[in-house]
Amino acid sequence: MITLGIDSGTQSTKTIALDLETGEILASAQQAYGFVEAQGEGDMEQDPAVWIAAVEATITEVLSKIPERRSEVVGIGVSGQQHGLVLLDAANSVVRPAKLWCDTSTTAQCSELTKTLGGEAKVVELTGNAMLTGYTAPKILWVRQNEPQNWAETASVLLPHDYINWWLTGVKSMEYGDASGTALLNVKTRSWAQPVLDAVAPGLAEKLPSLRHSSEPAGTLREELSSKWHLASSVTVSSGGGDNMMGAIGTGNVSPGIMTASLGTSGTLYAFSSSPVVDPKGEVAAFCDSTGSWMPLACTMNVTLVTELTRSLFAGWTHEQYATVAATIPAGSEGLLLLPYLAGERTPNLPHGSGVLHGITTKNFTPAHIARAAMEGVTLGLAYGLERFRTLGVTPTEIRITGGGTKSHFWRQLCADVFGVPTVCLTSSEGAALGGAIQAAWAAGEDHSIEALHALCSRLVTLDESTRCVADPKNTAVYQELLERANKLRAALTAAELL
Repeated sequence: MITLGIDSGTQSTKTIALDLETGEILASAQQAYGFVEAQGEGDMEQDPAVWIAAVEATITEVLSKIPERRSEVVGIGVSGQQHGLVLLDAANSVVRPAKLWCDTSTTAQCSELTKTLGGEAKVVELTGNAMLTGYTAPKILWVRQNEPQNWAETASVLLPHDYINWWLTGVKSMEYGDASGTALLNVKTRSWAQPVLDAVAPGLAEKLPSLRHSSEPAGTLREELSSKWHLASSVTVSSGGGDNMMGAIGTGNVSPGIMTASLGTSGTLYAFSSSPVVDPKGEVAAFCDSTGSWMPLACTMNVTLVTELTRSLFAGWTHEQYATVAATIPAGSEGLLLLPYLAGERTPNLPHGSGVLHGITTKNFTPAHIARAAMEGVTLGLAYGLERFRTLGVTPTEIRITGGGTKSHFWRQLCADVFGVPTVCLTSSEGAALGGAIQAAWAAGEDHSIEALHALCSRLVTLDESTRCVADPKNTAVYQELLERANKLRAALTAAELL
């Protein structure tokens, strides 16, 4: 049997075909796309049509690579970028471009909703999360206030992966994991938080799709598509989920003690929990996962974004040269510290923050020191989130790292030293696409228990033990002091309104 996993991201869509017997990825295809030209400050938007075109093109290409085995495809699972806002009219046509997770135009709406609902503590009580610019709720209010005609035409509110599921099945629904990133859901009860819905838009509940458990299929592939792709008429489309939720499944992060860290343009750190984990400060997101449990998550906006900009300062450096040069400097960069908020920050919540290079001396103001300080700074940004996890009672025994940064042994070891926890990579780099394919197998099977999903992950997710790194206690102590210094520096600059 074969399942297809679709990872529809901000910059591209990838589809893979997974052999459920061998665990082999039989074929893959990827298609890139861009953004709608920004109309205002902070706008980040895409036309949902580009996602559908990319899904169709990549599925077609993948199936063309396994022509004799098309009949074995039993399921499709979709991973989508979280928090995006897709608005459909009564004829199911897209009303306006989708506002994306990285859209920061909604700062005023976040403040307004927080005030209307009684303050940040009350918002966290109602939903489990603070009202942040990345989430969907303030995007809805923004459209209602700035584009009343578009809101008047809106009949349905969907998330990006829900829209793709609708195109695949003709059914509108939303599973708990992705729904928990809207700031409209009470994550503890897995039901819409009515006071928040009322504050965002009267009648919003009627525009939202039905909620469903992650083990429930979204539907069956539309006959038109199954015929077009020469697939069986009974292909199951799973509930799918947000990219982080699918990334958790794709890294086997489905039981306590395992944590996943993603080192991409931005960074995420997330864990499995059998009960809701609500941060009173609202810094760790209290999400549901796509297995029927919960997934506390910390997100930072600046990881390889920062290291790539740093690398560009020193023309001609390859990634390997960058790591080699950085490794010549001792842990702590001899006092040079980077607060890496080049694109603002989400954890901690500094949407308009900027970067700070602190502790410069005649000794450490060198390319090598700056290179290492950049890598340390962005990793310490994730460590800030890890400290919040530990405060909330979530303590990892192993961190599985993914993303472009994991190609560097130096950075893998740096992560282990900064986190103080063993780190290891996966044999597959597919992450969210693999998670989508595994969830599709779960949905297409007869056993929808969590134990069945665990068995699939145990068999289909494998670790690359050659990448395992164990923390050096001396370096971990250096980084603990450096994190404390970074926290003090940030607090002082924030209090002085300089960050």
